[in-house]
Amino acid sequence: MISNITIDNVIAALRNVNDPDLQQDLITLNMVKEITVEGNKVAFTVVLTTPACPMKDAIHDACVNAIKIIVSPEAEVVITMTANVQQALNQNVLPNVKNIIAVASGKGGVGKSTIAANLAVALAQSGAKVGLIDADIYGPSQPIMFGVKNAKPEIILRDGKNIMLPIEQYGVKLLSIGFLVEAEQAVVWRGPMASSALRQFFTDCQWGELDYMIIDLPPGTGDVHLTLVTMLPVTGAVIVTTPQAVATADAQKALSMFKMSNINVPILGVIENMSYFTPVELPNNKYYLFGRGGGVALATKEAVPLLAEIPLIQSVQEGADSGKPAALDSNPLLAAPFKAMAAAVAQQVAIITSKQHRS
Repeated sequence: MISNITIDNVIAALRNVNDPDLQQDLITLNMVKEITVEGNKVAFTVVLTTPACPMKDAIHDACVNAIKIIVSPEAEVVITMTANVQQALNQNVLPNVKNIIAVASGKGGVGKSTIAANLAVALAQSGAKVGLIDADIYGPSQPIMFGVKNAKPEIILRDGKNIMLPIEQYGVKLLSIGFLVEAEQAVVWRGPMASSALRQFFTDCQWGELDYMIIDLPPGTGDVHLTLVTMLPVTGAVIVTTPQAVATADAQKALSMFKMSNINVPILGVIENMSYFTPVELPNNKYYLFGRGGGVALATKEAVPLLAEIPLIQSVQEGADSGKPAALDSNPLLAAPFKAMAAAVAQQVAIITSKQHRS
C-alpha cells in the first residue's frame, strides 16, 4: 500500500484498468486526462470512445477500485466521465463526419427504417452529434417517423452553389427525398438518378460536425448501395433481419455484399427486429411469432456480434406512425432495447476505429 498519494502512483494504478473493448489500459490509450491530487482527494477525467459507451459504469468503478486498492483506501476519488468519438480514417468527402454507419437489410418489411430512426435518436440522446440520411429513394419513411413530413429544407447560397440545410428533430440532423417531393408522389427514377440524388445529400448539404452519420439504405443490394460504398469510406454496416428463414436468407445476401473484396465494409453486427411479441400489460411474456434464433444463427455463422434482439411491441409501431421514435419514450419497456442497441453499435464502431488508428 502506498502511503503518499501522488499523480505518478495514480497513473501507475490506472495502468491496471483496461478498456474492455479495446483490450488496453486507460493510460496507454490516453483516455485519462487532468489528474489532480490534493491531500486524499484524487480527481481526473476519463475520455471514453463514445458517449453511448455501455461499459461506462464498469470503467468508472474499476478506476475507483484500482486507486483505493493500489494507492490508498482513504483516497476520495472524483471522476468526470466524458467522451470523444474517434474519427474513422479517410473521411475525405465529409471530413467533419467522424463515422458513417450503413443500416441495411436484404428485404423490405423487417423494420430497417424503424431501427435506423431509433438508432439515430438513441445516439443523440446519449450526447453524440448525429445525422441521418434516408437513402431509400423510392420509399422514404423517415419524415413520417420523425414527425416532419411537411418540412422543407432551407437552401442557402455558398460559393455560388445551392446548399441544403438538414431538418433537425430530436437532436438529429435529417435529410430525405421525402422532403423534396410531394408525399403522394411516386419517385420513378432509374438507378443513376437515385444515385445522383444520394450524392447530392452528401456533397450539397451543410452537415456540420457529426460523430455518427446513419444511412438508412433501401432493401436489397443495388445502385444506391454501390454509390454509398464507392463514394464514402463507410465505418461499418448494421444488418437488420427478423427471425424467420426467409428474412435471414436475404439478410445473408446483404451482409455478403459488404464483405465482397471490392467493397470490404466492416460488419458491425446483426440486429434481429421483431424477435418476439411482448404485450405492454404482460411485460414478462414473450411470444415468438416469427420463429426464434434466426438472428443469432446468422451472426454466429458470419462471426459477427448479435447487437440486439428488439421485441415487437404495438407502441413502437404507433410511435413510428405518429412521428415519435420509441427511443424517446419514458416507458423503459419501449426505450431500453433501442438504447442498448445504440450502445452496442457505438461499441463496435469504437473497436473498429481504434484498430484503424493502431494499424
